[in-house]
Amino acid sequence: MLSQTQSVDARSGSAPIAGVGLGLRSPHINEVLSDLPNIPWFELLADNHMVEGGLIAAQLEKISGHYPTTFHSVGLSLASVDSLDLNYLAKLKKLMRQHGVKWLSEHCCFTSVAGFHSHDLLPIPYTEESLRHMVQRISQVQDFLGEQILLENVSSYMNFAHTTISEVDFITAVAEQSDCLLLIDVNNVYVNHINLGTDIDDYLAKLPYERIKEVHLAGFDEREGFILDAHNNPVEEPVWELYKQLIQIIPDVPTLIEWDNDIPSLQTLMAEAKKAALIQNAMMHKVSHVAG
Repeated sequence: MLSQTQSVDARSGSAPIAGVGLGLRSPHINEVLSDLPNIPWFELLADNHMVEGGLIAAQLEKISGHYPTTFHSVGLSLASVDSLDLNYLAKLKKLMRQHGVKWLSEHCCFTSVAGFHSHDLLPIPYTEESLRHMVQRISQVQDFLGEQILLENVSSYMNFAHTTISEVDFITAVAEQSDCLLLIDVNNVYVNHINLGTDIDDYLAKLPYERIKEVHLAGFDEREGFILDAHNNPVEEPVWELYKQLIQIIPDVPTLIEWDNDIPSLQTLMAEAKKAALIQNAMMHKVSHVAG
């Protein structure tokens, strides 16, 4: 599962984020801490660690001591018109500094409005007004944290009548104007292609690859008339093919396997990660051969 540039002995919190990691979920924490499996890095759901003290805090300390870690947030609600929750940000910043978390990623969406939390990733219309708002919010967050964050593209199931900018043009403009980085969820790109008819070739051609810091892979669920970004299945073949296209351009980008529902064994997740690592390593070898 390790990339060619990594050794097994590099498993520690001080090692860089590289190769193919896993989204760590609660059913696997004890097994990971007991066996210390050969996994390059873990992404943790930041919102699960916002309460200080207790078992979860102790687990975070142990995980970050053995493995490089990143935070993935679902609570910043970047696109909301509510004021940013500075207490939430302060807790995030403290945890990241305390445990050496490498970076924070969030979604190009909103999750709350007027104090009501939807507990879902709600898409936004892509307009000039939304663009200015997102740039302002991300700039605020980055100024508070003192570092760049990663912005993730989201899945959607409808087109907004007010949308005037394509998704890829929108996230590119947000990244460039706020100077943030990007997390590209390949499954979400495919889900939107099927559900909304977005042009994958145009999407890939316009991405600012120099800003892509991480890639997500996950499985979708087929429903009547659409596909759902359910994170409850293995990565499907068309998503693997899309990943291959992406990885040709950025072969060394850190990649993550996400699986949030109907969670299988850790060994199943590691097998998915191995598939991604084989693709990544083959592409890195190809690039190295061409360069040589």
